Amino acid sequence: MSSSVKWSEVRRAWAETPPGRFIGAGHPIGDFLEAPRWNLLEERTGFVRIEAHLPLHVRNLRGQLFGGFTGTYVDFVSLYTVRAGLPRSTRWDFFLATTNMRIDYFEPVVDPGFVIESTLLRERSRACFAETRFLDQHGRLAVFALTSMKKLPL
Repeated sequence: MSSSVKWSEVRRAWAETPPGRFIGAGHPIGDFLEAPRWNLLEERTGFVRIEAHLPLHVRNLRGQLFGGFTGTYVDFVSLYTVRAGLPRSTRWDFFLATTNMRIDYFEPVVDPGFVIESTLLRERSRACFAETRFLDQHGRLAVFALTSMKKLPL
């Protein structure tokens, strides 16, 4: 990225989220996961609940979420969870770096759609710790993940 381009200009497109959606178009990872199509079911401080789906390019040969991409979903949503409920004018005023992630698989994740719930469990100084759950269409726990992150200045 050119030094003449400001971070605020780069993020503007995807940070301007349409009502009822998780994120706007233009974020590299968000676009890969087709996140601009996800429904934002609930958001409050330190919590987000999303209805997501599986693009064809993240599925294994059985049509399930390929395990290697599960972490992409977890990371993307966990990082957002730290910002959930913050004023839109300041929620993107810091970077986050994932420092650790643990994922447990209980059921395959398949379409049509699934729910992701993520909760910020602890924030102390620059360290943040979140729990993320994937629920299948019957409300059963399919994936459970814990993510440690560190806040960094812009």
